[in-house]
Amino acid sequence: MEPRIIGSRWRRPRRSPTLILVLIAVLLAGGGGVYWYRGGTQGADAGRVARAPGRAAVPVSVAIAARRDVPIYLIGLGTVQPTLSVGIHSQVDGKLQEVLFTEGQHVNKGDVLAKIDPRLFQAALDQAKAKKAQDQALLVAAQKDLTRFKTLATKSFETQQNVDLQQGKVDQLVASLDADDAAIETAQTQLDYTTITAPSDGRIGVRAVDPGNLVRASDAGPIATVVLAQPASVMFTLPSRTLDDVRHAMDGGQIEVIAFDQDNRLPLSTGTLLMIDNAVDQATATIRLKAMFPNADDRLWPGEFVNARLQLETRRNVIAVPSVAVQRGPDGLYAWVVSADNIAVARQIQVGPTTGDSTIISSGLNDGDRVVTDGQYKLQTNAPVTVAAPTAAAAGRSTM
Repeated sequence: MEPRIIGSRWRRPRRSPTLILVLIAVLLAGGGGVYWYRGGTQGADAGRVARAPGRAAVPVSVAIAARRDVPIYLIGLGTVQPTLSVGIHSQVDGKLQEVLFTEGQHVNKGDVLAKIDPRLFQAALDQAKAKKAQDQALLVAAQKDLTRFKTLATKSFETQQNVDLQQGKVDQLVASLDADDAAIETAQTQLDYTTITAPSDGRIGVRAVDPGNLVRASDAGPIATVVLAQPASVMFTLPSRTLDDVRHAMDGGQIEVIAFDQDNRLPLSTGTLLMIDNAVDQATATIRLKAMFPNADDRLWPGEFVNARLQLETRRNVIAVPSVAVQRGPDGLYAWVVSADNIAVARQIQVGPTTGDSTIISSGLNDGDRVVTDGQYKLQTNAPVTVAAPTAAAAGRSTM
């Protein structure tokens, strides 16, 4: 602003009162903002600090890590196989005359199951017997002639050549009688085949051929099937990496095998391991094993799928926890442990085999530690918790 000259003197212009008031208001507003920012931030930090110790506790369930004897099992999926499974076929051609069994019936070895029309086979037997009687009569006559020829030959009334010819006839008839015996035996066997009997004890299945139908010895399908399931066997598979463990266990004596249902919950029968297959299946990297079961109550049904649980050994005095307590993180396996003042701490662990619902802990936990089994997803390090009633880690059915 240029000074104004009045006459010979100049005067500095006055500042406007309004401009001064505006400047004062701006300064006051800036100072208040700074005060509010600093004071508000410090107050929020103080509030957070004040509220941190009082944050809400996380509700969790815990179990107590305890020392115990833990059995180690292997479980493989298998099928029940009968001791015997025999298809009932006709061994001769003919009309199926009658069926003497009921489907699902338990039969004993030698029981008559069916009959085929025997008339043609009876006639063949009678014919063979008649042929033998005829040859026997011819033999008697030939033997008498031979005796006379020999008598005349001693008196020089018959030549030795005729004696030898007669001896040949006798020998031929003797051979014919042997052939007749064989023919009679064959005809008798064919006739016996018209009565079909059970080849062994067992349960008979569904009838596939009704009476009145023509059956042949060349038929591919059986009339029925007899299955013997007492005892029964279970053929199951295990990973080939367990082969050495199983062989080592077999060296110590018989290995108990328990057959469970398909859901692996209900035990059906208890038996023993019979054998290990002589080769590993390279396509699946598995080994087949066979276990035998008395199956006196018929709980194992041929063709049924079961889970075979094989007990390898028993780990003595080891720490076990529920498998749900074992967590996996970026640094490996860990478990949440609740301290005496109910603070959750993550602890690195090393584990052994898993036995059903429990896992053996090799290192990282101590006897009596409380491990979190439910609510882990809400936890942070040093988080306060509220604990439900603890339960001991129980050993369950096994896998490995």
